[in-house]
Amino acid sequence: MSTNPRKSSTRNNQNDTELVRAIQSGQVDLFPELVLRYERKLYNFGLRMCRDVNDAEDLVQDTFLNVFKYINGFRHEAKFKNWLYKIATSVCLKKRRQKKYEPERTLSLEDFLPRDEAEMVRQTPDWATIPLDQLLNEELADQLNTAIHALPPKYRLVSVLRDIEGFSTSETARILDISSTNVKVRLHRARFFLREELKNYFEHDRNTPSAR
Repeated sequence: MSTNPRKSSTRNNQNDTELVRAIQSGQVDLFPELVLRYERKLYNFGLRMCRDVNDAEDLVQDTFLNVFKYINGFRHEAKFKNWLYKIATSVCLKKRRQKKYEPERTLSLEDFLPRDEAEMVRQTPDWATIPLDQLLNEELADQLNTAIHALPPKYRLVSVLRDIEGFSTSETARILDISSTNVKVRLHRARFFLREELKNYFEHDRNTPSAR
């Protein structure tokens, strides 16, 4: 198994369900295709959560080792991708418990954010209606990733799963084993925090005269 994720380049035109069922039927030689489809995405997920290249590589390897071990028990009650990220999230949280990462913010988001949810909405600048995934251009990547890393882990997970990986609220809730309401609250607060962190960038960009 690769520990240096390659750019995805699938060779098999089966969808995930067909591919997993084929592997479950005994065609284990197809397993590398699953790795090829998802290793880059999981690597980026690991980087955002762990902020360490070696740990991101370990997350990819440990996730796929668990997938290989338990794939025959996958009952297709959810999408394979959802099951995969549930395993990856479990691996990520286990690694965080085992290893001391960068110091977390000493100020909780609850202390940082306005007490009134309506006030939070009123304080949100106009540009904040832009979905986070649309902010992931080359110019903004460093600023956004730095802001994501500043989030406490429980908010970071929800933000990454919803706004970066594209899971729905209900899917994120099942991956994290929390309620959909909890997902919505954490996501709303995380988005506000991230946009506050990016405020200086946008205000500077808006107030900078265009090149003549």
